[in-house]
Amino acid sequence: MGRPVGRLRDVAGAVLLGGSSTRMGHDKAHLAIGGVAAATRIACVLAELFEDVLLVGGDPPPGAPGRKVPDPPGPPCPLRGMVAALAAASAERVLIVATDLPLVTPALLLAIVAWPRAQAVAPRPGGVPQPLCALYERAPAERAASARLDSGRLAAKGLLTELEAAYLEDADLAEVDPDGAALVNLNTPEDLARAEALVARAR
Repeated sequence: MGRPVGRLRDVAGAVLLGGSSTRMGHDKAHLAIGGVAAATRIACVLAELFEDVLLVGGDPPPGAPGRKVPDPPGPPCPLRGMVAALAAASAERVLIVATDLPLVTPALLLAIVAWPRAQAVAPRPGGVPQPLCALYERAPAERAASARLDSGRLAAKGLLTELEAAYLEDADLAEVDPDGAALVNLNTPEDLARAEALVARAR
């Protein structure tokens, strides 16, 4: 799939910076992979594709392109960042990526954007939906996410069950991410080592 001519205006990109990680022991947004902070890597990919990039919650690392958006009040959780991103974006759709997915690629994100339109579009590798690497129709998703946050239903994956959702399954993902690296999740020091190895191999 080719790159768009110019950056897209009708889709905004958002990086959920998150906070401290007990399993990792460090703020994931600032963890360096291949010498570049995780959040900066994601924000740079988003900035290649979209005119509006949001850096949501936390403190963005130096060099991360985009505009800073604070989290709303509420318990620390990804859903809170999702509400902030959806409320702050001016575009019709918002592609939200968590900071613990530092190897996302333009090919994967463009495939999500180009997928048949639905209220939410997400990868579903191995049958497991990925709500934190997903494209959302801003208005219905903001309503549903805000209601879930207000009622204490904080699981991000639950948001997908309340929206008309479409999924990229394993066969679809293999076409745009044949190495299966784009959705490597950064939760533990072992995950960090794997990400570093993948970046080094790509070089």
